[in-house]
Amino acid sequence: MKVYEAIVKGLEDIGVGAAFGGAGENASGLMLALEDSERIRPVITRHEQAASFMACGYAMYSGNLGFCFATSGPGAFNLFSGLAMALADSTPVLAVSGYANRRWQGWGSLNETSGMSGTPDSQAMFAATTKKSYLLGDAADTFDVLEEAVNIAFEGRPGPVHIHVPGDLSERGVEVSGIRPVRLDVAPVLPDPVRVEEIATVLAQAVARRERVVVLAGFGAVRSGAGAEVKRLVERFQFPLLTTLDGKGIISEGHPLSLGVFADSGHASAWKAFRDADVVLCVGNSLNQHATFDYREDLFDGKLLIHINISETEFHKAYKPDHALLSDARPAVAALVEALERKVGEVPPAEVRGRDWEARRIVHLTGQIHPGELAQAIGRMLPPRAILLADAGAHAPWLGYYVELEEGQNFRKSGSFGAMAGHVNGAIGAKIAHPDRTVVVGCGDGCYAMSGFELMTAVEHRIPVIWVVFNDGEFKLIKLHQLSTYGKSALTDFQNPDFAAYARLCGADGHSVRTLEEFEDAFRSALSSGRPTVIDAHITRWAVPHYSPSPEGVIAGLVEAVEDRLRG
Repeated sequence: MKVYEAIVKGLEDIGVGAAFGGAGENASGLMLALEDSERIRPVITRHEQAASFMACGYAMYSGNLGFCFATSGPGAFNLFSGLAMALADSTPVLAVSGYANRRWQGWGSLNETSGMSGTPDSQAMFAATTKKSYLLGDAADTFDVLEEAVNIAFEGRPGPVHIHVPGDLSERGVEVSGIRPVRLDVAPVLPDPVRVEEIATVLAQAVARRERVVVLAGFGAVRSGAGAEVKRLVERFQFPLLTTLDGKGIISEGHPLSLGVFADSGHASAWKAFRDADVVLCVGNSLNQHATFDYREDLFDGKLLIHINISETEFHKAYKPDHALLSDARPAVAALVEALERKVGEVPPAEVRGRDWEARRIVHLTGQIHPGELAQAIGRMLPPRAILLADAGAHAPWLGYYVELEEGQNFRKSGSFGAMAGHVNGAIGAKIAHPDRTVVVGCGDGCYAMSGFELMTAVEHRIPVIWVVFNDGEFKLIKLHQLSTYGKSALTDFQNPDFAAYARLCGADGHSVRTLEEFEDAFRSALSSGRPTVIDAHITRWAVPHYSPSPEGVIAGLVEAVEDRLRG
């Protein structure tokens, strides 16, 4: 068995069902091995960066390992963006890349990345963008290295790993000995019963004193599959639920205790509940920049912070919790509910202020589609269990604010790494992982123009993703940042092609829409067609996403901004 055949066998052993990669000489042996696999679906992308994003999408909600590959040198380096995104977003991904023949190391041979004689150092670069990177030194170690790598990918807080395969290990006559199954055996991160009891006592005392407790759930709760446990927690003890943008849908956003998104582009009902809270129970939430109003120093003043997270490092960042529970979210919440039920009797219904986002009126400023109404339409028509992905851009807060998810639906924005086009491409991986779920991408025209050519990959492999392009011919968030920071903007306008015509030329369905009614007709057609579809939605430039730099609300945020300017 050759090295790449051994890697494919090992991936089959742990249930990997898809491989995303770029064609290349040093990856040619892997391409042949994948072609012969009966369990792994190979997808050759137009660009290796897209392969890394697709691997992230494949792993996002499936619980499986995402796998991507590339040849040596520039092909391998094109994987960095996706691996960095996986590292930031806690996504288990394995990347395998070629590596130049070691006999010629230091001579500057084609694609050499040894770090010697003026060549780039790929080992250092992959080490910086993964949990661990390996240089496979001996074919006999293939199964040992692969098994260690995939287990590290899932261990604790999940993340990416990487293996270099030198060209000399794929030469004729090099065989792998010691063929054996690769085992994925990762111990779950379970809560310390003593800490659970301690936190349950604190919460029980808060309930007895009629203090206001809110739950703030993030993507870690979604990734853990803790929806039922979170729902039991908030219903049994009448704790209002707030979520981050990525925590949307952990339970139905129409639930009476669900008060919306707590973030700088979130809902006033969530801000008010947080402002009035005495205790904040964070579940699977990293308390990152946009969920904390740029790490606002006084965010938790006068509040008790309880933080449940799978990673110890999350307790030592901007906000130090009063009580920390190191655990995967699902077993932690289950244990906490069980402990609380022994301490707390019947709880009167919580007094919650009404949810505000669907009732908010949208004022039309031009005849073109308002992005808020576009988001509302997507939300109304989104099928059960659908996956809605937002890329990096102004469309993300529109979708997060106006789409109301039902239980079983998922939403994910571009993560803290902020990779443009990450979800334009990642959606293809997500659809392969979940062929029975509708996958919709809301993306800016800048994101789509950056890598929409992977539509050809979706057409070739018959992957029916729906891309909704928010088309206004500008980098909206960059422009808003320039205006707020410098008082003027520059170089943010650009010309777009006819995205719908382009889609049709690629063999996909394409619709160009300029009214809400036209969009609804096009979206309805896309949902029923079973084909890759691009909807080019021409939106007004004059709409600004709902935003506040203060958890006190929009007006307070404006006052603070003016005060900061005057002090400056």
